[in-house]
Amino acid sequence: MSANTEITDLTLWQLRELLLKKELSAKDVAKAYLERISLVDPKVKAYITVTEDLALKQAEEADNRILKGDVEPLTGIPIALKDVLCTKGVQTTCASKILENFVPPYDATVVKRLKGQGAVILGKLNMDEFAMGSSTENSAFFPTKNPWNLECIPGGSSGGSGAAVAARIACATLGSDTGGSIRQPASHCGVVGMKPTYGRVSRYGLVAFASSLDQIGPMTRDVRDCAILLNAIAGYDPKDSTSHPSPCPDYEKALSHTVSGLKIGIPKEYFGQGLGDEVEKAVTKAMALLKENGAELKEISLPHTEYAVATYYIIAPAEASSNLMRYDGVKYGLRAEGYKDLLEMYKMTRSQGFGPEVKRRIMLGTYSLSSGYYDAYYKKASQVRTVIRKDFIEAFKECDCILTPVAPTPAFKLGEKLDDPLQMYLSDIFTIPVNLAGLPAISVPCTLSNDGLPIGVQFVGPPFKDEVCIHVGGAFEAIRGPFAPWPEL
Repeated sequence: MSANTEITDLTLWQLRELLLKKELSAKDVAKAYLERISLVDPKVKAYITVTEDLALKQAEEADNRILKGDVEPLTGIPIALKDVLCTKGVQTTCASKILENFVPPYDATVVKRLKGQGAVILGKLNMDEFAMGSSTENSAFFPTKNPWNLECIPGGSSGGSGAAVAARIACATLGSDTGGSIRQPASHCGVVGMKPTYGRVSRYGLVAFASSLDQIGPMTRDVRDCAILLNAIAGYDPKDSTSHPSPCPDYEKALSHTVSGLKIGIPKEYFGQGLGDEVEKAVTKAMALLKENGAELKEISLPHTEYAVATYYIIAPAEASSNLMRYDGVKYGLRAEGYKDLLEMYKMTRSQGFGPEVKRRIMLGTYSLSSGYYDAYYKKASQVRTVIRKDFIEAFKECDCILTPVAPTPAFKLGEKLDDPLQMYLSDIFTIPVNLAGLPAISVPCTLSNDGLPIGVQFVGPPFKDEVCIHVGGAFEAIRGPFAPWPEL
């Protein structure tokens, strides 16, 4: 490590090498991150909870493991978690007043796996309430700001996770992705974010928003870090009935510097109305780079793309209305005061505990599931979802992976779309189809906009071929060369 390099500037794999060589101790690394959090997080507001005592204790344990030669890839690596993942003995709020004082009695499977490798947990990160939003402005506590421009949103709902990586106040983070909630903030914050195939990473201990769409994934400085973190969290879990039993490859071994001979599908439906000029130019430039380096670009069609957003906003709110029924003041978190009877207690607790966006989606979902409307809305949306998945399966007969934009525009200003939910929903227009189809996809930084804001490019892989995303994402990163220097804060 050079004299001018800060510990917090290092990637996960660089830190891993220095810890193994004993050139750094896990305690030195944890202290460096905790110090930077105290200096930088008051500006960015990425953390809801900083677990300083836990981090120092885990760092000491990691140093002992390293001394004994009992080392795993994440031993001593500082990682922070979206506050939707259950952490034993540590507050898990989902950025909601209704769970403000909820302390889970168990760890989510992904958290257990990180701890098993000796990772150091720095804290819990801000998000849109119950993962419903695209800007992290729907947090019940405070909005998170984009490290590249503190007047802009970091994306959502995993905005705290993206901002923490870009601000170097976590070496890597975990987010969750229901309609683009890892990839869109990754694009806006200039970091790598991956949504694995549905079923590849256990959802046990992830507080549910829309159970058939939710997926946990890594947010990191580069694609190699992403592969290392994915290796740690992927794999079958009997506690999740949707977990897939097929074995996982070593994702780090899928890294490559070449795209020669790779067939990349370009869906024509993604390059039309609604796509901003700067994003279109950036993605077109990425395509040209890939072609110059030996990839074969092939125009493909995903003909039912136009129905994806409408389909998603039937299915996701319907599942949310069902999942969030449990928050009634009896079992979890907040219970309102001053009620006369049980029914009034339910009403007052839910009215005071949930924010406006969560209430909107509960009402939308309840309506679409109600008697007389189920067939017209939820059943129809489920049928369209099947057709959208078939489009992708057909497309993968012609190509190895698919390239698309991540978001229609670079990060927008805080407050710009808060009063227009439809415009906010359209922020995820290029990421939602992937969730409906249950596919893996990765967002990799592409370039900066004229205003100095990051723009990402998305690579989508076939089901349970997450290694394809790591391969092409890593190769694109190598071809692109070094990205812009991290923002000063």
